[in-house]
Amino acid sequence: MLTRVRHPDDGFTLVELLVAVAILAVIVVPLANVVIGAFHNTAETSNRLELSHDAQISSSYFARDVAEVGLRDWASINANSVPFKQSVQLNAAYNAGGYTCGTSTTPVAVLRLLSDAWQGVPQTDPTTDVVAYYLLPAGAVSELHRIKCIGPAITPGSDVVLAHNVKPGSVAVTCSSTCEASAVPSQISLTFQVTKGSAADYAVTLNGQRRQQ
Repeated sequence: MLTRVRHPDDGFTLVELLVAVAILAVIVVPLANVVIGAFHNTAETSNRLELSHDAQISSSYFARDVAEVGLRDWASINANSVPFKQSVQLNAAYNAGGYTCGTSTTPVAVLRLLSDAWQGVPQTDPTTDVVAYYLLPAGAVSELHRIKCIGPAITPGSDVVLAHNVKPGSVAVTCSSTCEASAVPSQISLTFQVTKGSAADYAVTLNGQRRQQ
């Protein structure tokens, strides 16, 4: 005689399925928050590094430019020394003071630095080098440009972007003495804020010490 063996039905009960879904939700939600937070921190760190890199590049250029600033008044030479004349210009057009650097389309410079261009040999009336820092709008932010023009024709030598994410209206220039006086200030600072994505606003201060006295 044949005996019929009964096997239990395979699969899950509804209760088991609901329990599994509940456990999965408990695991997935915190895990998803961790993953999202990791991506957020990675993007913020990347943005912060980019802003910091721009600040380092800007600082290097600015320190060198301020070290060289100083335009002497060779028409007023005396037996003992040659006095300086105004060597710092604020909110200056491309041809301010008769020193052309750029074209009529070049934005007004927040700062222009003038210096004697010796061309490698002593001269009684050297030509003039001009370095201008200006902002160029780029969407919601601005780019900080540096243009250098070299004498004697004061032709443009280079125009480079130093910082890409400058907040409009945040740029300021300060000097250890009156910036635009004939007595050239010994120290000059350029400050501004940069911002990008989720990174907090980053304050940048460029400092320079004039070398020649």
